[in-house]
Amino acid sequence: MILNGYGARLLKRGMTTITGLLLAGGVLAAPISGLDVLKNRCASCHMEKGKLQRISDLRKTPEGWDMTIARMQVWHKVEISKEERRILVKYLADKQGLTPAEAAPYRSLVERRPNLQDVIPKEALGQMCARCHSFGRVALQRRGAEEWKKLVHTHLGQFPSIEYSALGRDRNWKDIALNEVVPELAKLYPASTASWNNWQGKKHVPPTGSWQISGHRPGWGDYAGSMQVNPLGKDRYDVSYKLIYSAGNHVSGHGQSIIYSGYEWRGDATLGNQKVRSVFALSEDGKKLSGRWFLRESDEIGATFEAVPAGNASEPAIVTVFPSLLKTGSEVHLSVHGVQLGKDYDLGPGIKIISVKKINENEVELTVNVADDAAVGLRSLRSKGGAGDVKVAVYRQFDSIRIEPEFGVARLGGGTNSGMSSQFEAVAYLNGPDGLAGNADDIRLGYVSANWSVDNFDESAKAANDVGFAGVMDENGLFIPALAGPNPARKNFNNVGNLSVMAKVADGARTSEAKAHLIVTVQRWNTPPLR
Repeated sequence: MILNGYGARLLKRGMTTITGLLLAGGVLAAPISGLDVLKNRCASCHMEKGKLQRISDLRKTPEGWDMTIARMQVWHKVEISKEERRILVKYLADKQGLTPAEAAPYRSLVERRPNLQDVIPKEALGQMCARCHSFGRVALQRRGAEEWKKLVHTHLGQFPSIEYSALGRDRNWKDIALNEVVPELAKLYPASTASWNNWQGKKHVPPTGSWQISGHRPGWGDYAGSMQVNPLGKDRYDVSYKLIYSAGNHVSGHGQSIIYSGYEWRGDATLGNQKVRSVFALSEDGKKLSGRWFLRESDEIGATFEAVPAGNASEPAIVTVFPSLLKTGSEVHLSVHGVQLGKDYDLGPGIKIISVKKINENEVELTVNVADDAAVGLRSLRSKGGAGDVKVAVYRQFDSIRIEPEFGVARLGGGTNSGMSSQFEAVAYLNGPDGLAGNADDIRLGYVSANWSVDNFDESAKAANDVGFAGVMDENGLFIPALAGPNPARKNFNNVGNLSVMAKVADGARTSEAKAHLIVTVQRWNTPPLR
């Protein structure tokens, strides 16, 4: 439903991602090994005294290794086929990747989450390293001190303006980079660690079998469903999906995936009529998959993803329920999704279970009555059979509404570049113990439907009529940017804008409102796997 309006304006982005490289055209049987490709394509420059130099001193994510190979192709005209590139990335990520703990702080970067907040351990490192790209791009690799030093020299050689641009010309950049930043990075992100050696020595659990999945897609709502994963060999898998959204629409799909470093899932699939890519992490015990999937050509549009095994031997579990907001004095039909679900449930005092209908082992429908005087706030839906619990929210009326994200960014489209949309959602809250709205103790109830609009953010935006040129907001909270200028109707200025985003939420006879900030800026020209 979102893409009907958006797709007409969406131009092909040409985005490079690791899954597209590795899975394009289906799974290929490797005619040669990764070590053979390394020797045949890399040794001519990296072999010294019978040993491969530099490559063996690095550890990176699959995306990081793919970017390295791309740089070798661009900078040094290395000739390597797509198949060889796929094989080499797989080999290097397996042999010289990151542990789950090392990658965890920056998973939002590989999952391509929009409006993400960069994690920078020290302000000085942000000034030196994160003014041109995210700090996560630094932190998702491991090097010894000498390799970090060589990276500094690479920056100076390839990007000489780095010493003279902002936050470079006001200091002795080279001296600080070599004598202060390099030792700090070598300490924070060393190449040789016991944790990586231990991880390589483990027997990793494959993700084969049946999974029960759940998640949330902004603009569409919560979803649940099943996933079947069958082996294709060499850490590659055939995957089928069946999803049901809280609004009632069903979506099925099929695709393929690959596992790197024992846990890094990268996949391509078609869900309904949409091409998507998935970036998940498999837990060490093989009992959980989590991450995000997103549209192949518009990675800002996607969904969270959680999965637990759903075979006959799996432990009972409730994974999600919708709707999850229960109004006092109402009768509500709940759809409960999980694994090996029973027939006995409890929602605590003030909520009576009227009926239980078991659809199958993994889905149950409940009809509940919420008393007028039921205590408001969060509570658990529990199974008396020991199938765990999930949170639901009981409310009498909303105390406040907030918009997520509080600050969003959209980018104009045009030419060979598609625009980058910005998705907003309204979230209902109850006041916390202090009785005041907008404080840290507020109780987050969950997502609610809203009427959406945009307006000029300030007097300057009003004078330029930004709202008339920057784009439009659809009924689901998705802002669709305009095409880039220059625009003759705007005195040949570009169609950028500084906008307010407004949400109005009906709650019985009351209407609650919230406001957020949106910047509509220029086109994005560079879309590397790690930004």
